Amino acid sequence: MKAICWHGHGDVRYETAPDPKIEDPRDAIIRVTRTAICGSDLHLLDGYMPTMKSGDVLGHEFMGEVVETGASVTKLKKGDRVIVPFNIACGECFFCKKTLFSLCDRSNRNAELAAKVMGYSPSGLFGYSHMLGGFPGGQAEYVRVPYADVGPLKIPEGLTEDQVLFLTDIFPTGYMAAENCEMEKGDTVAVWGCGPVGQFAIQSAWMFGAGRVIAIDHVPERLELARSWGKAETIDFTKQDVYDTLNELTKGRGPDRCIDSVGAEAHGTGSLDAVIDKAKAAVKLATDRPHALRQAIHCCRKGGTLSVPGVYIGFLDKIPFGSFVNKGLTMKTGQTHTHRYTRPLLEKIQSGAIDPTRLITHRAKLSDAPALYKKFRDKEDGCIKVVMSP
Repeated sequence: MKAICWHGHGDVRYETAPDPKIEDPRDAIIRVTRTAICGSDLHLLDGYMPTMKSGDVLGHEFMGEVVETGASVTKLKKGDRVIVPFNIACGECFFCKKTLFSLCDRSNRNAELAAKVMGYSPSGLFGYSHMLGGFPGGQAEYVRVPYADVGPLKIPEGLTEDQVLFLTDIFPTGYMAAENCEMEKGDTVAVWGCGPVGQFAIQSAWMFGAGRVIAIDHVPERLELARSWGKAETIDFTKQDVYDTLNELTKGRGPDRCIDSVGAEAHGTGSLDAVIDKAKAAVKLATDRPHALRQAIHCCRKGGTLSVPGVYIGFLDKIPFGSFVNKGLTMKTGQTHTHRYTRPLLEKIQSGAIDPTRLITHRAKLSDAPALYKKFRDKEDGCIKVVMSP
């Protein structure tokens, strides 16, 4: 089959990769019909994620048609159209029974690698390093899906693939980010980062009863989408001081809830801490650039909540923990428990409560992915979200 494969820092290629096969009776093989490039994939492109190997198939946002099932699969049949959560869950372990699917105890077949770094292993992920299972991803013509009776969700007739593709990751991720804020009706919510997850966090904040949403970014197209689609007030951090502006907008109190949708590669253009982060990352003295997280802690009101859906990889430097403790903040984090949200969010799409297709700026063939990775990373041509067809 053809797939997008990783070959090192800045090097992804459209090439031939091994066809997937049924390896366990609970597996299914999916013919991919839609796949996307996620902001998390840029951490792989930029060489931040350890344990990647040359030739690894990328991609964790994908959907398609079932073409083969293992002997133990009962809920899917050939021809079913399904979305597939980006994380892999068994549905039966201690954590899955608590609906903490991204913490599944059984799905990471290289759990010992992750445990050495994190203490305990999270779930396996598609297309996201050997530390998280080494599972070939969905930027490919076909994918092997473990635990096929647990993750995939059948899509009813009448919905297009573009409408439902983002149920695989970024819509549930933005929704869980807003849920983790534990907001009270009328709260002011500040969202750092107006990329795809940030846009869904904005949409979801309104669903949870926010009174105001303030979006922070510097890319004009992203800020405009936050205004027009997200109905958010916006701050361009290259033109306005974020703390001073938030303080002014909230009459000196600060936002009640803060969402860091940026993660490990915050740019913080021109700020001293961001310059230091970039230098340390370049010489391998740090793995992450947490400028947005530092700023969110600093800006959040006393007794507020900080939600972190943005991906972090390793050890963070100079986090203002004194501010976090002395202001009595609460932080909630985690990879998304995607399986928990796919069905209720599908119902929101069906009802017309949200139109996820508003996010798509570029549609292309899978073969165009190498160029689009760079365009997405460099925020060229108004690129916010890329959707591809093999």
